[in-house]
Amino acid sequence: PVAAVATAASRSAKPQSYSIPAALSGSTPEDFEGATSHALRLALKENIDLSGIDGTGRLGRVTVEDIDSAVRAAGGTVPEPVTRRGEVHLKSTGDDSTVLATPVARRVAAELGVNLLDARPTGRHGRVTKEDVEDTARRFKLEAEAQALGTSVSALEEPDFESVPLSSVRKVIGQRLQASKLNSPHFRVTSEVNLDAVLEMRSSLNEKVPGVHLSINDMLIKAVSAALIEVPGVNVQFDEANQTILEFSHADISVAVDSPAGLITPIVRGADKKSLREISAEVKELATKAKANTLVPDEFQGGTFTISNLGMFGVSSFDAIINPPQAAILAVGAAQRRLGLGAGGEIVENSILALTLSSDHRVVDGALAARFMAALKRFLESPELLLV
Repeated sequence: PVAAVATAASRSAKPQSYSIPAALSGSTPEDFEGATSHALRLALKENIDLSGIDGTGRLGRVTVEDIDSAVRAAGGTVPEPVTRRGEVHLKSTGDDSTVLATPVARRVAAELGVNLLDARPTGRHGRVTKEDVEDTARRFKLEAEAQALGTSVSALEEPDFESVPLSSVRKVIGQRLQASKLNSPHFRVTSEVNLDAVLEMRSSLNEKVPGVHLSINDMLIKAVSAALIEVPGVNVQFDEANQTILEFSHADISVAVDSPAGLITPIVRGADKKSLREISAEVKELATKAKANTLVPDEFQGGTFTISNLGMFGVSSFDAIINPPQAAILAVGAAQRRLGLGAGGEIVENSILALTLSSDHRVVDGALAARFMAALKRFLESPELLLV
């Protein structure tokens, strides 16, 4: 690092680097959060202690200009602004007709007044591309603005963002899922289900039964609850503190819902005992409460199994993290249309749904998970079983 206050002789010369007074000298850790990225890089380079500098940037962060002011106030020196001839990229005036460039790049260069000699080629075989020309135009524009303002290009390129603290809900979500990922040995099994029968029955019920507007998710909840009763080893919670497994006689299905406060999982309790109409009405009510942040604790705490459905966003498949203390969670993607063979060997088009079960291997083994997925597949491919 540069030593203490500069001498009178050094002040008279044009400074090429910072002269840092002893009062401001001191390394700054790389994870210092109270400064802009440019200010932090400068502090590390010049061995400047940022803790003694007041920040005037967004959210009180220390900027490069704050460092310059503090150094000058303490009697040190700073380099001249990046407005000197040697520090500004001068525009070329030579003939650029021999520069390798794409036709589009040449047209855009003519429109923007960019000499291709100034562009950094990034295309194949060293050719200048349209993006290279636009980057050059942007660079010259920033340098012109920096000259006019007497500042540096880096200061103008400072990213515009806002630091938003985590809400209490988001903190809890993060802590619970991190603990689940660290403590629960996740393993996953995926099964593909032909959804045509479900789609046909849903359409028929919505058309023929007054007041019924079933969703695919409603039918998934009913099918999952039926599969949990048939394979009760998955319908459990794991009491980690006491090293015991809590077995349940009814399926309380948690449904992941995106709310303004973050992910929340309202519960359809006793889904195995409820009709599709009852499940549909309850899901709509719980989702409305979740988005209005009016759920009471009993409506989202507990549950024996969770369904996380991202199919409405076009996600084909994904892995979900278990919602503790539950032992499993089902990730549901979007149905995909595929060609396949019909019962008579003819080519048919089917709606295929990918389902991925994440399980806690401490309490759910692979064979158990496979049996559950087989039961779920059977209920979805023969949905009339859900009506009896």
